[in-house]
Amino acid sequence: MLETFLINILFMIFPVLLFVIFFDNYKKEYSYSLVIFSFSISMILCMLYPIELELGFNIDLRYIAFIIVGLYGGYRGLFPLYLVLNIYRFIIGGEGTLQSLIHSTLAFIVIPLLSKQFNEYSPKRRIITAIMVASLNVIIYLIVLSNYFDVLTNEYWSSAFFMLITSIMVMGLNMLMIEKIISNIKNRENLLRTERLHVMSELSASVSHEIRNPLTVTKGFLQLLNVSKTISAQDKKCIDYSLKELLRAENIINDYLAFSKPQSEHMVYSNLKEELEYVQNVLSPYALYNKVEIVTKFSNTLKKEYDQNQIKQCFINLMKNGIEAMKGEGGILNVEIMEQGSNIIICIKDCGVGMTKDEILQLGKPYFSNKKEGTGLGMLMVYGTLSKMKGKIDVQSKKGVGTTFTITIPT
Repeated sequence: MLETFLINILFMIFPVLLFVIFFDNYKKEYSYSLVIFSFSISMILCMLYPIELELGFNIDLRYIAFIIVGLYGGYRGLFPLYLVLNIYRFIIGGEGTLQSLIHSTLAFIVIPLLSKQFNEYSPKRRIITAIMVASLNVIIYLIVLSNYFDVLTNEYWSSAFFMLITSIMVMGLNMLMIEKIISNIKNRENLLRTERLHVMSELSASVSHEIRNPLTVTKGFLQLLNVSKTISAQDKKCIDYSLKELLRAENIINDYLAFSKPQSEHMVYSNLKEELEYVQNVLSPYALYNKVEIVTKFSNTLKKEYDQNQIKQCFINLMKNGIEAMKGEGGILNVEIMEQGSNIIICIKDCGVGMTKDEILQLGKPYFSNKKEGTGLGMLMVYGTLSKMKGKIDVQSKKGVGTTFTITIPT
């Protein structure tokens, strides 16, 4: 029995190991399909090599894979496993086929209902939740199994204890590995973002100032020509277009300059209140023009050292994006700064157009923007500044509902 038990554990960690070795660098849609496929294979192997109990019943760890996919992937991810489980169970046949269909159907209906909330939990809470669901699954199975006995003997209770402990242990092991993989992927993305920001910082420091000088001279001559009475209407139109493009080039350069290292003369030790009030006053006319009301709430006493100019620019970028997300329809932009333990929490919430999950993943990457004329450098600057402060950004968004940026800054 021990040998079969260890083999079943190997079957369960097989998809996790396969992902780390082969699937990690695949495109998201391909890796997702391959993970579902590998978990399906694991279930089949577990049913093919079950653990034989002294009671005369066989058990396996198929529902570990079933629960993991259901919690992380919802109905979309679990449906293929539901089909595989029941088709193969009917192929095996024998006593308990109908009970297996009923049990798996109930699990298929209930488990994905937890998926949305489950994916919003912290890693620790996800592990605990998965273990609890796996334990409950075993308890339900044991209750059904007890109906086959007139008297529940010591053999039954020892087998029940073994099944429960096995389920908890294997689920815990798998969840720890999965959460570690998720953590490593996030850390790798953060490292890549940090490297990109470092390159941008070096580039902006060495190039931006040099480019601004000829642009300023060119802009000056064009402005002089623009007020001249000797040029034709067609020439004046061309100059207007040139000035607009120069202004756009200056805005892009200003975004690049925001990536430079914090300047000592701008460093302050404060609680962000002054910066929030400043940005609110600056953006109020723009918000009013777009039928947006900025509502702020401040309850933070913690202080942090930061570059005041860069923090102001962060607030401007985030709040301006929120206002533009509600352009035309209007709405309320809620901005709250509070403290939570030793962390400063900044929450910026709009009720605008929202974003998809794929769009959220692209945030902070150079030249990605949901706006038609956007460069993406504004959000890159936000991620860069907060990275220097050891801050973390969590984005929750839904199409047609709105977006919430939650920023955590340690003090």
